Parts: sequence; structure tokens; C-alpha cells
Amino acid sequence: MSRSGSRRGSRRLSQPTASGVPMFYFELDTSGEGDDQAPRPVITEYTPGRKGSGRSEFSDLALSKFKYRENGVQPLTVTNGSTTPLVEHPGDADEEAATYDPFKHRNLEHPTTDMDTLIHLLKGSLGTGILAMPMAFKNAGLFFGLAATFTIGFVCTYCVHVLVKCAHELCRRTRVPSLDFADVAETAFSCGPPAVQKFSRLARAVINTFLVIDLLGCCCVYIVFVATNLQQVINHYTGSDMSVQMYMLTLLPPLLLLNMVRNLKYLSPFSMVANLLIGAGMAITLYYLLSDLPAVSDRPYFSSVQQLPLFFGTAIFALEGIGVVMPLENNMKTPTHFIGCPGVLNTGMSVVVSLYACVGFFGYLKYGELTSGSITLNLPLDEPLAQSVKVMIALAIFLTYALQFYVPMEIIRKGFIDVHLRKYPVASEYVLRVFLVVGTVGLAIAIPHLGPFISLVGAVCLSTLGLMFPAVIELITFWDTPGGLGAYNWKVYKNMAVIAFGMLGFVTGTYVSIQEFGSS
Repeated sequence: MSRSGSRRGSRRLSQPTASGVPMFYFELDTSGEGDDQAPRPVITEYTPGRKGSGRSEFSDLALSKFKYRENGVQPLTVTNGSTTPLVEHPGDADEEAATYDPFKHRNLEHPTTDMDTLIHLLKGSLGTGILAMPMAFKNAGLFFGLAATFTIGFVCTYCVHVLVKCAHELCRRTRVPSLDFADVAETAFSCGPPAVQKFSRLARAVINTFLVIDLLGCCCVYIVFVATNLQQVINHYTGSDMSVQMYMLTLLPPLLLLNMVRNLKYLSPFSMVANLLIGAGMAITLYYLLSDLPAVSDRPYFSSVQQLPLFFGTAIFALEGIGVVMPLENNMKTPTHFIGCPGVLNTGMSVVVSLYACVGFFGYLKYGELTSGSITLNLPLDEPLAQSVKVMIALAIFLTYALQFYVPMEIIRKGFIDVHLRKYPVASEYVLRVFLVVGTVGLAIAIPHLGPFISLVGAVCLSTLGLMFPAVIELITFWDTPGGLGAYNWKVYKNMAVIAFGMLGFVTGTYVSIQEFGSS
């Protein structure tokens, strides 16, 4: 090995060990290259979060692809105690990378079958958004809303296909078994053109930031939804005139208690109960929607151009489930079936889009201009069965809050607490949990209007996560690949169109939603 003083003039080659953390890097000591001595590998340690560690694990791994060529050597992945040489011939590693199958290297303790993954995809995609679809149709018109819902569903599904295909390609290039959404973005930039490689960590941070904003925004929507439904039921039977903001405040103590649960497995019973309640509630809701329907001609086929941004924000909030896609695909027993034909993704999204379109169409057909932000608020006030639906779904959404809160909390814990507050990790996590729960309740109290809130979250977060980011990632992933952008570079024009569509929805949806808050 090299002397400690030989690091000056060394060139770093990054390759994490199989043990994970801390990671070790192979540096080539080039101090003796002038006297015909071959570069000698030196092992240096890298600990995530330590000051001076300039890159993350995935960007280092990806960047090594280019640094190997610069130095004319190839490092090997080694496990603890291995006697494998640290350097091999370039041709051998290139051949191995070309034939690397990431699916064969996934060591999953409990892999999911195709049916399991389909069920999880349906559960992850079916939420409060389906109850807001009639309001979306109100802002679009009966038949225009129907056509636009299937169009947006197709575009969202296609963008998920793009993201998963890019993940598979990047897994092969970097020889890692799986990547999550933020990993895909960071690795794409790290392996992309030299001009964008320095933005790899920024790409990860942007993805995680939008995921946190999206999921915490959904938590705010949940609070508004629960409080609004409870207010309608309780005030009707008690004669009270308590405001919806007061109902939100009464939700704060039980929310704090529920979200002190740090282990996901203890939240599973709540998920099971919530699924049963939502299933029963939706069945009764459909019964009311399909009873005594008016003529189709009684509703406008198209609303107005000014209302379309609200439709876009609500529809993409309801249909976009890109946050759950990569974890589901990464845990599949047969991941090639996820985006195949028909495939788990196509099957699941076909069911989701069709169900959302039906609820939106018949909900708006039933209630017309009286349609509320949640269709449950339109159910009869004088029928106990209809009132029970509001209580069941409100309780289900309340229990779902903890599951929705778990993901952004994990992102923040890994990116902030584990890096900056490692001395008191548990106490810091509890304090942050209290702060975020109180913050979501406070934001919901400040903006207690369900329809514009849903549209705003969809326009700001999901137009970027679900449309723009996958298009950008595909462009960067295949930019330097011969033929990667298709004949006549058609993928460039296609992705620019998707980005423009997402940007249009982002700007107009945000503007109109904020206007709706002011008028409300």
C-alpha cells in the first residue's frame, strides 16, 4: 500500500464496499508515474454526513464509470475479507457491465408477487383524490372531463414507464441492484453529460424536497377532509355551529399520539382498518351516485378555459402515484413484469383511471353545480346511512395520515437528523415529528378549503414529480448514448412537450388555486 504522504497527486476511484457504511474508496497514487511505476491503489474511508465528504454514495459510484477510463483501470466490488485484486483490466469490467442483470442481484427477504404488487399499487393510488374527481369534472365539463381524465392518466402512466426504464438502464451502468426515485435522479446526472454531473446532489435534493412537500401537503388535505366531514355530521345532529378550524384543533392531540409511532409494522393494523372503512364507504357512495341520475344533457359538456387549471391540478393529484412506484418495483419477485405488456403497471393504472373517471363522471352528473370538494359532502344529511359514510371515510383518512406521514419523516430523518443531529437522534426525531404534525394542522387551519388545496398540491408537486422530472431524467440518461434519443432525436421533442405540458399545468394551476383561496 502507499505511504500516507503520497496522497498528493493521487486520483480517486470510488467503489463502496458491500458492507454499506462506512464506505471505502480506492485512490490511485500517481506520485511515481513519472518513473515508469504503475499506479498503486490506496484505500480511503468515506462516511456519509462527515464534513468533507463532497459526494453521496450513488454519485460517487456513478462518477467512477468515467474516472476508471481516465486512469485506465477498473476497480472491483469486494466484500469484507475478500482477497480479490483491487484493479482489473478495463475490458473485463466493460463486458461485465454490459451483461449485468440487476434483477438477479436483488436479495429480497420478502419479495412480492405480481398480484401483491398490483394490490399495493391500487392501495397507493386510491386515496382522497377519488372523492375529489366530481369537483374536477365540474371544472372541466362532463365529456371533456372524461376525455381529459383518460388523457392525463395515459401521460402519467407513460412517465412512470420512462422513470422505471431509466432506473433499469442506470442499474446496469452502475451495477447496482435497485434505485429509488432520488437515486435515479442523482445517478442520471452523475452518469450524464459532463456539464450536468456537478448537479447530481442537487437533483437528489430537489426530488426529495418535492416528495416531502407533496406528502406533507397530502397530510394537510387529509386534515381538511376529516374536519370538514366531521363538522357536517356533528353539527347536523347536535345543532352546533363550531367552525371547521376548531375541529382541526381537536384533531391535533390524537394526531400527535398516533404519529409518535416510529416503527412501520405497528401502523399495519391501522392500514387494514382504513382499507376496510374506505371500501365500505366507497360502495355506499357509489350506491347514492348511481341512484336517480338526471339526463346527461342537463350538464355542460365543457366548462370554460379559465377553470381548466383547477381540473388539471385536481386530476393529477388524484391520478399521480409516482411516489410509490420505485419501492414497489424494487421489491418485486419478477420486476420485468412491472412495465411489461400488459404488466402490473398498465393493469393497475387502467383500473385506477377507469374508477376515477366513473366516480367523477357520475358524481358531477348527479350533483351538477352543487358538487363539493369531496363528494361525500353531497350525500344526504337526513339519512343515517349517508352520514355513516362520512364518519367511516373520515376515520379511515385519519388513520391513513400516519402512513402518509411516515415517508416524508423517513426522508427528513435520513437527510437531516442522521447527518446533523446524530448525537441525539431519537429525541431529535420526536421533536421534529411534533413540529411537522403541528405545522400541517396549522397550515390546514390557515387554508381550510378542500378543493383549491387539492388543486394546489397537484399543480405544484405532482406536475413536477410525475411529468417534468421523468422527462428530464430520460434526456440526461440517454443524451450521450448512441441512438438513445431515437431516430431524428424524437425523444428530445417528446420530452420537451411533456415538460412544457407540466410547466403549463404548474403555473396556471398554482395561479388559479391561489385565486380560489382568495375568493373563498
